[in-house]
Amino acid sequence: MIVDTLKNGSQYTSLHPLFATAFDFINQNDLATLADGTIQITDGLKVIVSTANGKTRETSLAKFECHDKNIDIQVCVKGLETIAWKPREKCVTPNGDYNPEKDVRFFNDTPDMDFQLTDGQFVIFYPGDVHAPMIGEGEIKKLVFKVKI
Repeated sequence: MIVDTLKNGSQYTSLHPLFATAFDFINQNDLATLADGTIQITDGLKVIVSTANGKTRETSLAKFECHDKNIDIQVCVKGLETIAWKPREKCVTPNGDYNPEKDVRFFNDTPDMDFQLTDGQFVIFYPGDVHAPMIGEGEIKKLVFKVKI
């Protein structure tokens, strides 16, 4: 997992061939005015734009998730979002089977930590990062880039 601010995004473009394209998209668009929905940027890279009220911790943890075939770059555009996290290697209580169509698996484990994102901050979740996002109060606008491994 990596947590940083968008002004430092260029430091991470060498970590995956599509990261540069994702951060170019961020730099070339007014994120505050992007409409909710999914945008296919290029093969292997899409972004989901969403604006929603934050969830309770309990509601978010019901979908304590990780992915096998995608890396998430989650950007907080507006609001204050708390995210729960735990390394996958420490998760021992699966919550259902892996869904290959949605590339998601869930766990019922207790997170190791919480952290917050606010305007202009992002997190990169690799397949080893189990996370429960959107914990908070009030409206949160965010982007979730799905980067194929």
